[in-house]
Order: sequence, then C-alpha cells, then structure tokens
Amino acid sequence: MKKRKFYGIFAILLVFGVYGYEYYINEQDLAENVQEGARVKSEGRIFYLPTSTTGQVIHHNGYSLSYSEPHEQAEWVAYELKKSHLSRSTFERPYFEVDQAVKTGAASWRNYKNSGYDRGHLCPAGDKNYSKEAHDETFLTSNITPQNHDFNSGIWNTLEQKTRSWARKYDGVFVVTGGVLKGNMKTIGNERVAVPNQFYKVIYDAKHEKMIGFLMPHKNSNAPLANFVVPIDAIEVLTGIDFFPELEDALEDRLEASNSPTGWHF
Repeated sequence: MKKRKFYGIFAILLVFGVYGYEYYINEQDLAENVQEGARVKSEGRIFYLPTSTTGQVIHHNGYSLSYSEPHEQAEWVAYELKKSHLSRSTFERPYFEVDQAVKTGAASWRNYKNSGYDRGHLCPAGDKNYSKEAHDETFLTSNITPQNHDFNSGIWNTLEQKTRSWARKYDGVFVVTGGVLKGNMKTIGNERVAVPNQFYKVIYDAKHEKMIGFLMPHKNSNAPLANFVVPIDAIEVLTGIDFFPELEDALEDRLEASNSPTGWHF
C-alpha cells in the first residue's frame, strides 16, 4: 500500500516536472524572440532595424517586426531578401496562426472572416520560399494586415514582384514595409483590427548604397510604380518611424532625402 502511494505521488511530481520544464523552455523561446534591439545578424551581415514606436520588437527566423497593440498589427516588418532566397519551391499553404511571441496578444485570423478584406502579408510568403519553416512563418497573424483584394493582388503585388526582381539583380536588398497606422481608419472584427488608408515599402540596396521608398493609397491603380516613389524622409514624418537609424548620418541623410527612381531600373 505504501509503495502504491509512493509511486502515485512520484507520478504526479513527474507530470508537474515535465510540464514545468516545457513551460520554462517555451518562455525562454519567447524571451529570445521578443527583444528591443536595433540590429539583427543575418549570416554574417548586420541588418539595422527601424526604430519602434511601440516598444515591442519581435525577431522571427525570417523577419523582424514591431507590433502595435492598439492597431492589432505590425507597424513595420523588416527582413533581408537575398538572391539565394528567391526559390521556385512551392509549399502547401498553411493555416494562419496567432503569433504567440506577441506578449500583448496578436489578433486572431478570425477578425478577417467575412470582413471583405484579404489577410494581406507584409512579408510575402513568396519572399521566403527557401525553406518550409521560413515560408510557414509568414502565416503568423502578426505579419498580416487588412487589404482590399484588388489592391493586394494588383498594384501591391506588382511592387512585391518588382522587389524580388531587384533582389535578384542587385544581389540582395533590405525591405521594410507596413501600413500607415495614423488618422481615421476603419476597423474589422471583435478585436478592431485597423484598416490602413496607405501602405509603404522602403528598400535599401546596401551593396550599391541606394534607397527607394513607396507610399501607396489603399486602392488598386494602373499607374506605373515610379509614380508612387517618395522620399523616405516623408514616410518617416508620416509614420514616426526612423527606418535606418544605425547608418552613418551623412549616408542616411543623403539616401532618405532622395525621391529619384534613377538607378533602380523600372
């Protein structure tokens, strides 16, 4: 009888011990993902991240983001798009999952159901086809924003494809993208996910020291991409984000003041 009681207590302690260890490991993993750093190493290169106006920067394997809890989406998603990342691999499209690394709680994909808006990727799945893990990671809800279907599949998709062609041509670029989370915006779902009125994309070619910024109204257009080029300074004023604060000041000032598409081969 005593032996049975002993084994019963031992079994209970063992279960709690395993559960506690797994909980500790999960918390450690989340702590490693959630940081407020200014730079991320990417295979020997340093990618200097934008500033965060929210104080919640999260690093995943293929991209980093700054999550805005009031708007239930990222104010920016940043990543390096290398020529070697441009794979023709095709992976099965996974279900969207809530990003557990967001301490304040990322919005559920259910907010988008019957909303009339696409679950628009900020870091496109097509930019992360070099591995299934990297591809599937883009389906975390912290990486999506409400987008009109015609915009998502139209002019915005055209810009994403052009970004990939530049990554191939210039042997890699750095990309920062997001919705402008300012002004009077519609919301969707029970969690009131904000619908941006404008979207931006900033692209930096470090090898050739050039930078280009795009600002687009949230509607489809047949206009040339060059029509949406604006100085990065203008996007910084609009969003409150400093995109490349760790660059040498003179270089940053010169690159961010230009609104010329010269050298980008449209």
